[in-house]
Amino acid sequence: MKHFLRMFVQVCLYFYCKCLWRCLKFVVRKLTGQCELQRICYNTKPGAARTMKIEASLKGSKSKRLQTSVNVHPDAIEKTIDDIMELKRINPDRNPQLGVSLQACLLQIVGYRNLIAEVEKLRREPYDSENPQHEEMLLKLWKCLKPNSPLKARISKQWCEIGFQGDDPKTDFRGMGLLGLYNLVYFAEWDTEIAQQVLTDSLHPKYSQLSKAEWEKKKFDKAIGYSFAIVGINITDLAYNLLVSGALKTHFYNVAPEAPTLTHFQQTFCYLMHEFHKFWIDEDPLDIMEFNRVREKFYKRILRQLQNPEMALCPHFAATESLINM
Repeated sequence: MKHFLRMFVQVCLYFYCKCLWRCLKFVVRKLTGQCELQRICYNTKPGAARTMKIEASLKGSKSKRLQTSVNVHPDAIEKTIDDIMELKRINPDRNPQLGVSLQACLLQIVGYRNLIAEVEKLRREPYDSENPQHEEMLLKLWKCLKPNSPLKARISKQWCEIGFQGDDPKTDFRGMGLLGLYNLVYFAEWDTEIAQQVLTDSLHPKYSQLSKAEWEKKKFDKAIGYSFAIVGINITDLAYNLLVSGALKTHFYNVAPEAPTLTHFQQTFCYLMHEFHKFWIDEDPLDIMEFNRVREKFYKRILRQLQNPEMALCPHFAATESLINM
């Protein structure tokens, strides 16, 4: 009975607050002569703060036309803006900047949704060793990371040198499909020097900071390195979860002036790989068995950062420059 009464009170409070909010919006519009969309665009600077408020306003509208405006095709955005202006009885000639601002916001909102679909498609596509394009990408990953060490055979224990678990990497892509490979290749191809350094440090993170004599004295944490490729696939999963949960909206709405693309997602992956590498070394785990603990702590740190509407994880991303200047 108590549970029922608690639920009843919560439902009543919900509808009370909803009605109160609508009444408040009506009063503010009468006082200012502006609808909520106008007030947001005129009083909030461009970026995540504005776009997320516009998105919430459209989704929370009592009008179905406004609610569905966040799900339109990119080609229909201009027509959608006209519909919004008409529905809100806003004269576009007197408010020319409003249309421009709404268009920028909708491009980001719709683009984010489409990016999720594109990323999901790659994640669901399994690695196929019979597909020449898949095989070409995999071999490119090796060449970028180990340019001076030719791969002796397609099926080889050499793959362990870049962090795969066995002699055939295809089995390691099961969790993230082609998305994991796409991200690793992007990192290795576009930030080759940094990727190679992270690979080296992942094999001997302690040795990179200690003298040889100090390294030899280490008894318990010589093996605190990690498998570069496997961790890359794991960080891909982390980036994927940030994306589909909506947490990355803050970042993308601040760095992508229009629709965020797959390249933005891959750049974010590069940033997360480097940040995790530093975080791993700073955490100084006893062994690889602590990976899940470190990963979860890192994930929570990124989530906290993304709660700031001003946050841009890697503004105007240039991984090489950002790493060198740290």
